[in-house]
Amino acid sequence: MSGLRNLKKGDILFRENDPSEAMFVIKSGRIAIVKSKGSSEIVLAELGPGDMLGEMAFFDNKPRSAGAKAIADSVIIELPFKALNAQFKNFPEWLKAIVRTVSTHLRNANMKIRQLERSSEEENAVFPSHTITRLMAIVALVATRYGEKDAAGTLVPAGTLRRYTIQVFQQATNKMEKMNQILAALGHMTVEDLGEGKVKIVVKDVDLFWDFVDFYNDYLFKDESKRITVEEKELKVIRGLIFYGDKQQKDEKGRIKLNLTQIQNDSMRDLGWVLDVDAVNSLVEKGFTSDKMSEESKLSIFAEIDEMKRVLPYWEIIYALKKVQPRSG
Repeated sequence: MSGLRNLKKGDILFRENDPSEAMFVIKSGRIAIVKSKGSSEIVLAELGPGDMLGEMAFFDNKPRSAGAKAIADSVIIELPFKALNAQFKNFPEWLKAIVRTVSTHLRNANMKIRQLERSSEEENAVFPSHTITRLMAIVALVATRYGEKDAAGTLVPAGTLRRYTIQVFQQATNKMEKMNQILAALGHMTVEDLGEGKVKIVVKDVDLFWDFVDFYNDYLFKDESKRITVEEKELKVIRGLIFYGDKQQKDEKGRIKLNLTQIQNDSMRDLGWVLDVDAVNSLVEKGFTSDKMSEESKLSIFAEIDEMKRVLPYWEIIYALKKVQPRSG
C-alpha cells in the first residue's frame, strides 16, 4: 500500500547504498539527490512536485546509488516495491520488456555519465592518479640510487631529482616541488630552503614511498568492482580505532578486540570528538573489522589494526594531493 511521508527540511529520505524497497513521488516540497565525495557530498539533482525517484531499483533490486534528502519541508508518496510487483505481474509481457529495457538503458547511461565525469576530473586535476605514482616513484628511485644516509632518513640530491623529473621522466618540476611540500606537511620528508636556489630534501622512510607506489599502482589497475576504497571521511575513524587498538594486546590470530561502546563513551575525552558505534559500519563492510558483536550490553569488534596502519598513510597522501586545485587565471 502506498502512503504519505512528511519530511522536514534536512530529513533523510534514504542514504547511498541503502537497500531499495520502494520508489517515491514528490507531492510537495523539494528533494535533493546527493552523492558522497570524500568528506563532503555533491548535489546531483533537485526534484520537485510530480517528480519520481528511486524507480530504477524496482527492476534490479540494487542498493541506492545515491542518497536523497529534503531541502524543504516535503510530502512524499511512498510506493513499496512489494505492492508494485503484485500489479506489475498483471502487465502484458511486451510491456514488461519495454519498461525493463528503458530502465536498464537509463541506469547504463547514468553509469557512463559518472565515468565521463570522473575522467574529466582526472584530466583537470593538478595530480591525476597516475601522475602521483610517477612522481612518488621518481623520488623513491633517486633516493634509493643516489641518496645518502642522514640522521633523519635519506638525503636526496635535489639537482639529481630535478634532472630525473624533467629529463628522464618528462614530468613537471612544479608538480614535484608541490608534492614534496605536501609530503613534508604530512611528515614523510623535510624540505629545507638553503638559499641561492639550493634545497635540502630528506625522505624519512624510502620503503614507505616504494610501498605506496606498489599499492596505488595495483589499486588503479585493479577491476573497479574489486577495489577497496577508503573514503576520506573514514580516515578519521581509522585513526581513532588505531589509537585504541594500540592500547590492546593481539589475540592468537593477530586481531585486536575493541569495545565500541566504551570507545564511544571515552572518545570525546581522548580524541576530542565522538567515535560512535555506527561510525565503523563502512569499515565492517570493507573487511577492516569483523561484524559487530553484542556482548553483555556492549558492542565489540575484532579490528585489523595492522592493515589499517599500513593503508592509512597511503590514503592520506592520495587525498592530500587530490585536494590541490589548479591555479585560476
